[in-house]
Amino acid sequence: MKKILLISFTIISFSSIFLIASKNFNITDSQLNSIERKYGSSAKTRVEAWDSMIESSKNESLLNKIKNVNDFFNQITYKTDAAHWKQKDYWATPFEFMGTGAGDCEDYAIAKYFSLIKLGIPDDKLRITYVIYKKANSRFEQAHMVLTYYHKTGAEPVILDNINRRLELASKRDDLKPVYSFNASGLWQAKNKGDTRVGDNNLKSWKNLIGRF
Repeated sequence: MKKILLISFTIISFSSIFLIASKNFNITDSQLNSIERKYGSSAKTRVEAWDSMIESSKNESLLNKIKNVNDFFNQITYKTDAAHWKQKDYWATPFEFMGTGAGDCEDYAIAKYFSLIKLGIPDDKLRITYVIYKKANSRFEQAHMVLTYYHKTGAEPVILDNINRRLELASKRDDLKPVYSFNASGLWQAKNKGDTRVGDNNLKSWKNLIGRF
């Protein structure tokens, strides 16, 4: 009898561990199943890894939250909109980005932005920033997007980038020239002596993106 009870307890214990391990914390089963149907099992695995990263980061320091999110998304393959979406410019949602397993610079910045919001970082500390990127030892310049984190208003931001994958203060990134930045609540134009708020975020691409969430 004791042996039977011990076996039963062991089975229940392993079942409990399995249920805990397989639980989703930041996405519903319905959403996860939908992603798998649309993009395949690899997409489901990526989103589950994202879910685990978000959950394990919740009790970490602010710096580790930022680093974990930056490192996670920088693993995803870079691909231009023309090659990936057959469009000149397409801003993917985080689940589209993870689902398809590829994207370009704004997709990295957008996914990092919404993931840090989910980790409790206030919107007013984050901006998606349009910059001109100058390649080292070259005259070549290209349009690029990064995510910027501001510890407080007017502070020098930290750059989260998919080209230079290290977290860097803006003053260390002389290869980037900011043009404008935005978040859910506003739009700023870059000036020589800081940024100037120019109004609400009415960017067409942003509205299109939000409409697909």
